[in-house]
Amino acid sequence: MDAGLKRELEQKVRAGERLTREDGIALYESDDLAWLGGLAHEVRTRKNGDVVHFNVNRHLNMTNVCTASCAYCSFQRKPGEKDAYTMRIEEAVRLAKAMQGENLTELHIVNGLHPTLPWRYYPRSLSALKEALPEVALKAFTATEIHHFETISGLSASEILDELIEAGLESLTGGGAEIFDWEVRQHIVDHNTHWEDWSRIHRLAHEKGLKTPATMLYGHIEEPRHRVDHVLRLREMQDETGGFQVFIPLRYQHDFVDMKDGKVRNTLQARTSMATGAEALKTFAVSRLLFDNVPHVKVFWVMHGVQTAQLALQHGADDMDGSVVEYKITHDADDYGTPNKLGREDLLDLIRDAGFRPVERNTRYEILREYPGPDAGRRETPQPMRV
Repeated sequence: MDAGLKRELEQKVRAGERLTREDGIALYESDDLAWLGGLAHEVRTRKNGDVVHFNVNRHLNMTNVCTASCAYCSFQRKPGEKDAYTMRIEEAVRLAKAMQGENLTELHIVNGLHPTLPWRYYPRSLSALKEALPEVALKAFTATEIHHFETISGLSASEILDELIEAGLESLTGGGAEIFDWEVRQHIVDHNTHWEDWSRIHRLAHEKGLKTPATMLYGHIEEPRHRVDHVLRLREMQDETGGFQVFIPLRYQHDFVDMKDGKVRNTLQARTSMATGAEALKTFAVSRLLFDNVPHVKVFWVMHGVQTAQLALQHGADDMDGSVVEYKITHDADDYGTPNKLGREDLLDLIRDAGFRPVERNTRYEILREYPGPDAGRRETPQPMRV
């Protein structure tokens, strides 16, 4: 990057001036990851100090039956396939209660777009789960699922959200975003929920007092300009509603495990390769710098690996997703060393090992408990990058 442009971008960031689309593309073109990470770290430190947030959560997927066949997805199954499943509500409650240990604070629920399940299954599921786990926040359903509920129920998204909130919904999930630009989206998504409906549904949720996350699936066939466009759409919406609490870049993954029945559902992998660790860190840094009006950036360690997740905390991220025990939406990532479970103590160790102070939060980012940071008296204790 030209030294003059570098100085100009530094000055804009340090003055709190909003970066433009052209600035975002220029940042992606920089090959100075240390400089880029340092600049993003300044911003995350201004917003969140030396804190890394985490929560104790579990994922629950009540059905993998889905009408869509998105090019990146290995989770979906068609009705009648051997390993297709749909839980009875009682089964979902039993499984959720079995996850209740370690003072669980959040249940994260995402499903396939089931063609025949009635709409009432979903609010009844939330009601039963809330009755069984009254202290656990229900973070459930993507905007794509809400749009699907409109189709199968004949109700509006506003009416659907009202019923779900009454049943115990505390937040939508951020999924279904992928990449919003149609140039890319038409090749990766096989459903009808695009930017117009995704943003409409999250805007409604914000109007009803819900705070929601936003995501971006990166590292496949998109280019940096598409990532910049994605973030700027969300940033403009955040100016309007203020309802996004956190932005979550999700690294697209190849399917290493889920071919046991001989079917390759992740058809995108034949056309692309996964993002490198350096590309992941660049994406976190640029996202933090562009998305100036969202308080938090989260790294989902399941999709990045533990070491890259720790490094992301030095490149703009201030939240390490929780103690997930089983995550079915992407492949079992053990092929590159990612565990399928991190408990509270594991997360505390990882956050301290990266040089930060752990803070446990709930779904609304209210602080539940603060923990001591790294032991500054030990020479070998890592410290955050100095700013």
